[in-house]
Amino acid sequence: MKANELLVVWTSGDREVALKMVFMYTANAKKHGWWEEVNLLVWGPSQKLLAEDEDVQGELAEMLDLGVWVGACKACADSYPVTEELEQLGVEVFYSGEFLTDWIRSEGSVVTF
Repeated sequence: MKANELLVVWTSGDREVALKMVFMYTANAKKHGWWEEVNLLVWGPSQKLLAEDEDVQGELAEMLDLGVWVGACKACADSYPVTEELEQLGVEVFYSGEFLTDWIRSEGSVVTF
C-alpha cells in the first residue's frame, strides 16, 4: 500500500453514522484529494443498512461516481443475506478478512466507523 491510500471500514448499521460520518468523510476525502486513493469496505451491519436504505444507496452511487472503490465482506453479506443486492449496487463482494489483514500489516491508513 502507498502512504497516500486510505481504507474506510464501515461496520455500523446506524443510518446517521452512515450519512453524517462515513459518506461525508469518504466523499470529501476523494473530492478534495486528501488521499490519492480512497477505498470503502462495508462490513457487518452496515451491509444490511446499505441493501435496504435508498438514501444510503444514493450516497454509495456518489462514492462510485467519484472513483471510490467499494467492497464488502462476503461472509457477512451471505449471513444477512444481502450479497445479491450489494452486487447490484456495484459493490465488489468477496471474502475480505485477508484483504483487511494485509492492508493493516502494510501499515496502510485505516479509518473505522
